[in-house]
Amino acid sequence: MVGERVRYETRTVKSVRGLEARTIAKLEQDGWEIMSQTQGRLQSEIRVRRATKPLSRRTLAIGGSVVAALAVVIVLGATGVFGDESGDASVAASASASVSAPAPAPSESAQAQTDEPTDIAVLTGGSNQDLADLLQLTNTCDPSIGRFADEYAGRTVSFDGSIGAMNLHGSASTRYDILIGAGDYSTTESDGPAFQFRDVNTVADLHYVGDTPGTIGVGTNLTVTATVGEYEPQTCLFLLEPVTTVVR
Repeated sequence: MVGERVRYETRTVKSVRGLEARTIAKLEQDGWEIMSQTQGRLQSEIRVRRATKPLSRRTLAIGGSVVAALAVVIVLGATGVFGDESGDASVAASASASVSAPAPAPSESAQAQTDEPTDIAVLTGGSNQDLADLLQLTNTCDPSIGRFADEYAGRTVSFDGSIGAMNLHGSASTRYDILIGAGDYSTTESDGPAFQFRDVNTVADLHYVGDTPGTIGVGTNLTVTATVGEYEPQTCLFLLEPVTTVVR
């Protein structure tokens, strides 16, 4: 109605890092308005709202008639129109049983709850065979790397790795391109794809868990948790976005 204040229902949705755009698109498709977005290490919280639908005149009219009918039963019973007390009780009970309020429609908030995205588990070599096979590769240009990147884009993976190379990014003085291999560091062999953290600061962007190292470099063993990014077939680099890093 004109002049009526719009009421909103709000909720907070959790999304795995890297899948925010997909989650937001679905929420907006369902009529939700994005209020804010807070990024955590593994998840992001998206706060949304949606205008609630006012009750229709027909629903209000039905509700009003039910109240009126109940009021008539109460008044007639009190004035003795239905006869003696036992008669009043049976008639009142019969009238109450025959008058029923309309069944409430499922609330939008309850329906929205069923549509809420569920948290997605972090992939490890022990829980995902595709990742286990990937970490055992000896060819960094193997075609299976591109297929893995396409299938698991935006998912979070975790594995033990090590820094195989580390160079300044472009002309930057505090940002690096870090090449990461699977397993412990070795000077003679390296397993898995050529993972890369590109254009990262070693202090702010690696999100250390546990003891923060004074320095890291070639040969540092890590436990990497990261979001799957793009695979570049021309360079055979598999880009990852750091989520958490533990120095082993």
